[in-house]
Amino acid sequence: MSDTQTLIENRPPSVAALFLERVAATPDAEAYRYPVPPASGEGPSEWKSLSWAQAAERVYAIAAGLIELGVQPEQRVALASATRVEWILADLGIMCAGAATTTVYPSTNADESAYILSDSGSKVLIAEDAVQLAKAQEKRAELPELTHVVVVDPAGADLSEDWVLSLAELEQRGAAYLEKKPDLIKEKVGAITKDQLATLIYTSGTTGRPKGVRLPHDNWSYMAKAIAATGLISSEDVQYLWLPLAHVFGKVLTSGQIEVGHVTAVDGRVDKIIENLPVVQPTYMAAVPRIFEKVYNGVVAKARAGGPAKYKIFQWAAGVGREYAKASQDNFRRTGTAAVPFGLAAKHKVADALVFKKLREAFGGQLRACVSGSVALAPEIGFFFAGAGIHILEGYGLTETSAASFVNPGEAYRTGTVGKPLPGCEVRIADDGEILLRGPGVMEGYHKLPEKTAEVLESDGWFHTGDIGELSADGYLRITDRKKDLFKTSGGKYIAPTEIEGQFKALCPFTSNVMVIGADRNFCTALIALDEPALLGWAKDNGMEGKSYEDIVASPATVEFIEGYVQRLNEGLQRWQTVKKFRLLPRDLDVEHGELTPSLKLKRPVVEREYGHLIDEMYAGAREA
Repeated sequence: MSDTQTLIENRPPSVAALFLERVAATPDAEAYRYPVPPASGEGPSEWKSLSWAQAAERVYAIAAGLIELGVQPEQRVALASATRVEWILADLGIMCAGAATTTVYPSTNADESAYILSDSGSKVLIAEDAVQLAKAQEKRAELPELTHVVVVDPAGADLSEDWVLSLAELEQRGAAYLEKKPDLIKEKVGAITKDQLATLIYTSGTTGRPKGVRLPHDNWSYMAKAIAATGLISSEDVQYLWLPLAHVFGKVLTSGQIEVGHVTAVDGRVDKIIENLPVVQPTYMAAVPRIFEKVYNGVVAKARAGGPAKYKIFQWAAGVGREYAKASQDNFRRTGTAAVPFGLAAKHKVADALVFKKLREAFGGQLRACVSGSVALAPEIGFFFAGAGIHILEGYGLTETSAASFVNPGEAYRTGTVGKPLPGCEVRIADDGEILLRGPGVMEGYHKLPEKTAEVLESDGWFHTGDIGELSADGYLRITDRKKDLFKTSGGKYIAPTEIEGQFKALCPFTSNVMVIGADRNFCTALIALDEPALLGWAKDNGMEGKSYEDIVASPATVEFIEGYVQRLNEGLQRWQTVKKFRLLPRDLDVEHGELTPSLKLKRPVVEREYGHLIDEMYAGAREA
């Protein structure tokens, strides 16, 4: 048995146990950094730190406070908050109490929040602020099992009711309880079994009610050990964590960190990413493709704004960077070294000095790698960043597989693939191309939905992902589409829309979101939402300065401009894949209108309903074959 297998197979039953081990091993090492906004509300935040011992003091107090409130093992404690250090401390506190965390996105409306709290049977809600508290107060009559709400940031919240208390008060009560029972946490963590429920994450379904995915403690313990076994992270790393922790992708990153013991800087404010990167100077961070697309669009817009000469230099550098990335990856695949021809290396050195060095500095200057997941990253955007020295390692997993099932292996990464399976994860491709997974990361099942569980989870442990993909001879996986997103035209041709959408995003740096349509139609069309900052920059140079986004996209000049990119897209597609018509949307798609999931995936049925009139317009009078 290899050292890796031994490490994974001899794992403790829970991340709570791993946390106790980490605190004992490196109590004084820095664990977390978090921003404290200035009292005036203006100016940059001051970053503060917690050592592992300081974090543990708060985690154990939260755990003891929950136990004092009457929370029993496996009972659910809901957590409705944006990403912040208290989210992690609360989650660890819940796990150390032997209870289970129900994650709730802060953007979830009161009705859906009440459904999740009710369906999960959550006994306590840890709410970020007055806004999250108000949702519970509004729906209290529908939540008979909810006994307490704990408010993280009590500013403006009404704490006068006896069922509401602040997180500070919970910690004080917990600390007092621990004085009487100093061995309480050790006993509670020692009693946790690997099959005990640790987390209930509700998937944001595109139709109907969300399903609760039951993830036992062993899932996270396995993930912690498997991530460490990849060798992608070390104790010297600094992670910048901004992803929603209510999402499985954000949550799994906390497990790997505890096993390895590196620093994590936590701040979920997406609008602060650009400002935070030079301050945090991370060595690695995880993101969804939309973030890389926005950075790419911003870089292109900035180069264009610098005038024709500057833009020409940028285009040349971007081309060299992509060529360099492809050549180095191809050579690494063949020979194990990333060497490229001398002439290309010389050109790349110039491109690096003119363009790429500044881009790396904007990311903090220390970035070794980024991990990208949730949806596919357009390969041409991946190659651009690779050429710039910002290595994006695509990974793959689902809520039902505890997030991380595949990841690209460091230096041997291949853009356009999601890499190789994590140690302990098995994969096979079904006859229809569907990816099936089996291993210690797979869920126990859907909460109170045995029939739904049986639809995706076979009795021998194989999980049906619903994704279509192909494996290379040496084990790299490429995702081609969601099974349910594939469609057939009325002419009988199968179309993978995400592949076309990714190509368009790489071609057109003004794109924010794009959705290709064509099921049972005789040609493909597209709905296109443009990136507002990039579009406003272009509009300024084209006589539309001061106009609103809606007015700009309605302009014939804008439609003609984007049509040029659609024609370029079509040149690289098979005839039946080509986009014959398109419409520009009057606003971008977003989470608030329910068109994107919180991890920024397209909810296709919602978009089709919302913009059905534009789709009908594109097919009006068309002859259906």
